[in-house]
Amino acid sequence: MIKNDTWITKMAMKGMISPFESKQIRRLHELPVISFGLSSFGYDIRLSPVEFRIFKHVPGTVVDPKNFNSDNLELTKLHSDQNGSYFVLPAHSYGLGVALERLEIPDNVTVICIGKSTYARCGIIANVTPAEAAWRGYLTLELSNSSSADCRIYANEGIVQLMFLEGEACSVSYDHRKGKYQDQPEAVTLARA
Repeated sequence: MIKNDTWITKMAMKGMISPFESKQIRRLHELPVISFGLSSFGYDIRLSPVEFRIFKHVPGTVVDPKNFNSDNLELTKLHSDQNGSYFVLPAHSYGLGVALERLEIPDNVTVICIGKSTYARCGIIANVTPAEAAWRGYLTLELSNSSSADCRIYANEGIVQLMFLEGEACSVSYDHRKGKYQDQPEAVTLARA
């Protein structure tokens, strides 16, 4: 069953989402922002300003998920203007960021992440993997710019919506099987074999 705002709030108070916004935030300091916080049946997390990396072409290399070469990623500068802080994701490129919120998922819940419509309308596709039962840490966020124009990706503002699906507790959780992405820090975590 998909969980609602009442359940999300109760679980956030027990440490499931930190920091937690108990309502949908659309303006900060009187300026519009891409919404974040609690919604009816989900929670919109924010992109951290700490780090954003973009895939670059390195002649003679192939991206290998079993032996990932960090040289294939380029650290991107955080820009700021009157609209906020942002990274630029070039046209037809792919980038990795990290969530600002830390998650601690219960052992009877799996979280799926879906892209926000504001970014989808700009050609940005969020490809975030699920946070499995008993996973904890900061999500690494995968974003693709399918448009022919560069796009701003705003830090400290909404980036993806989390949907919480509850079921029977599983026999082997992500924590129990010592999942390789457990306890990710607030930094981009590269592919691991």
